[in-house]
Amino acid sequence: MSTFRLHDVESAPEESKPILENSRKTMGMIPNLHAVLAESPQTLKAYGTLHELFSNTSFNRDEITVVWQTINVENECTYCVPAHTAIAKQMGVSDDISQALRDEAPLPDDKLEALRTFTQQVMAKRGNVEKADLDAFFRAGYGHQQVLEVVLGLAQKTISNYVNHMAETPLDEPFQPLSWQRS
Repeated sequence: MSTFRLHDVESAPEESKPILENSRKTMGMIPNLHAVLAESPQTLKAYGTLHELFSNTSFNRDEITVVWQTINVENECTYCVPAHTAIAKQMGVSDDISQALRDEAPLPDDKLEALRTFTQQVMAKRGNVEKADLDAFFRAGYGHQQVLEVVLGLAQKTISNYVNHMAETPLDEPFQPLSWQRS
């Protein structure tokens, strides 16, 4: 059982309160991840900043989802996979893409599959990818900018995935129908 507190606006440290208020205003709720992160205002701010930065990369909505969900699935984050399934739906990502990512099945597009493969290689090799890995990524139509943006997505998801594991963050009620376990 987790000993991490789920903060609300009243219980959070002062620096976290406006961020939680903004979460409630923009999302209609304070996601449990934010409630846990609020214990450390700096970590909550870092996560939010990285989320905003990654959301505004050169990747389109499908590619953003591929990077996020690849990392979530590889890290077996039972909080983030359902949450990002809901986010993908809100972003207009096709259910075929979301389901393939959740099931670790082939994606319906070769370029997206190359992005997933490269993201997995970056994770598995801790950034020590080989020239052949980079060359395959570049042949799929990506460039150096996207290599760096995969790393940015990984930085964001490392915070949420690791915190959710340690805190045993409970899945928010709206995401429960999308619950996920690695098969």
